[in-house]
Amino acid sequence: MVQRFAPGQKLNLGIVGATGVVGSTMLAILKERNFPIASLRLFASARSAGKVVDGVTIEDAASADFSGLDLVLFSAGGSTSKALAPKVAAAGAVVIDNSSAWRSDPRVPLVVAEVNPHALADLPLGIVANPNCTTMAAMPVLGPLHAEAGLKRLVVSTYQAVSGGGLEGIDVLARQIDHVGNRARALAEGGHQDLLPAAEKWAVPIAHNVVPLNYVLGEDGYTEEELKLRDESRKILEIPGLPVSGTCVRVPVFTGHSLSINAEFERPISAARALELLGQAPGVVLAEVPNPLEATGQDPVFVGRVRPDTSVDNGLALFVVGDNLRKGAALNAVQIAEALIG
Repeated sequence: MVQRFAPGQKLNLGIVGATGVVGSTMLAILKERNFPIASLRLFASARSAGKVVDGVTIEDAASADFSGLDLVLFSAGGSTSKALAPKVAAAGAVVIDNSSAWRSDPRVPLVVAEVNPHALADLPLGIVANPNCTTMAAMPVLGPLHAEAGLKRLVVSTYQAVSGGGLEGIDVLARQIDHVGNRARALAEGGHQDLLPAAEKWAVPIAHNVVPLNYVLGEDGYTEEELKLRDESRKILEIPGLPVSGTCVRVPVFTGHSLSINAEFERPISAARALELLGQAPGVVLAEVPNPLEATGQDPVFVGRVRPDTSVDNGLALFVVGDNLRKGAALNAVQIAEALIG
């Protein structure tokens, strides 16, 4: 039993990071799904305090009094969550956090609504963690396959949209696309302009390019993003020693993370059986050619190209796409909140 509040109870709700791209999406999804809200408070940094969003005045999260709130959604970065989430929980609210701050804490459940809602039964810190947006896309697909055949090993290559890097990532790609277009036109007119924009945010330019070094290097040459994929998959699927090798790549797409997955299982599972399971899986849609444009603005994840991986025993290869701002972040947080009210 995961229900924390009375069925249909209207909640005093807060959003920390309400002016960011994910926070704004959270607010939109709450409206779309008619979430039962008694009162709404919005929080952001001091520079946004005083602005009005949907008739609600933004409060400074750093100095706010959080008493009286039942539930607070966080999408304000790891350092903010580390500093404020315990304070909010101590004031009596359940915190659903979208950052990486609490995902590895054994006292904090890491939840994908369709896969492990049972983990919400125990909230010792009053905090629930949302997975990384890349992990999130994979879990509704891998969950039912694991239940059927026992996941043994994962090799994943990702194609991640720039919006996973927030508004800054979107701005960088848009600016660099304009740069290349302007330089190409100048070159066509007889100029000698350099087509390459300067690298910003990522190791190399993102426009018309791919970036296989996605943020900071960590253990054994894997990036933080790749280690998150490994560690979060283990925790959500409850397979502590699952071997996972990921290569996380940033691509010039505004919205929608894609994953090429090679999965090895303990027991035989055919592509036909996998498609049968995935066709019935909550939050999953079968697609002949899953792609980011199709997934943008959509709640489910899309899966296709399901076929045997003949390089291993009991292997499948498949391609998964999800909107990293909706299911990858905001929607799952709202779905967790819905589970807490039954």
